[in-house]
Amino acid sequence: MNVRLTVIGSSPAWPNPGSAQSGYLVESDAEPRRSLLLDCGPGVLGRLRANGSRRVDAAAITHFHLDHWGDLVPWAWLNAYGPTDEHIPCSVWLPPDGRSQLDAFAATFGNPGMFDSAFDLNEFAPGTPFQAAGFEVEAHRLPHYTMEAYGFRVREGDKLLAYSGDSAPTEELSALARGADLFVCEATLARSDKDGEPRGHLSADEALAAADGPILLTHRPVELPIPDGVQLATDGLTIEV
Repeated sequence: MNVRLTVIGSSPAWPNPGSAQSGYLVESDAEPRRSLLLDCGPGVLGRLRANGSRRVDAAAITHFHLDHWGDLVPWAWLNAYGPTDEHIPCSVWLPPDGRSQLDAFAATFGNPGMFDSAFDLNEFAPGTPFQAAGFEVEAHRLPHYTMEAYGFRVREGDKLLAYSGDSAPTEELSALARGADLFVCEATLARSDKDGEPRGHLSADEALAAADGPILLTHRPVELPIPDGVQLATDGLTIEV
């Protein structure tokens, strides 16, 4: 059984030139073939639709900073008003109280019920495994400024992918990565002292310190160097987990 990761978008909160923001598609070749999108930042939907709509069975959102969920808005418009054969129906898994946050957004900036009509909405519970597109997913709370944020452990058979979302350095991040066949981890900062208070992001050194196996750095500004021998996520990159 093969599990494949495709980087749809890899930019930090300010987009790298020509790059979409956070979006990572996990696919299994087990029949029936299934796909799970981790986060859905601005630019991700357009990439999914390039050269014809790409199937997405489920999406899971780590937190409600715009660069990690913003393209759920145009996706809802697509499913509501776009040509029927271009719709991309899927289930969406949100952090606790996520449905009320989408309801509040829709009431202010869109149409009431727009997300409910576009997606099968669900909320995950921290530390409790849930099934999304046939993958077993477990959400772990991570510190990210004052935002409630999570990372994911995604399991398919004997394959385990860990995804940090956004996080400050913490033992919880190391626990998230433990035993993973691939750890996809943000590395936004040039140095650990270039952050807010409380902390919310990682330097490359802090990301590497949290890993105990293969790591793919992401969410990194193009202006910053890449540590020697470490792979950096770029839009369109595909990796076998």
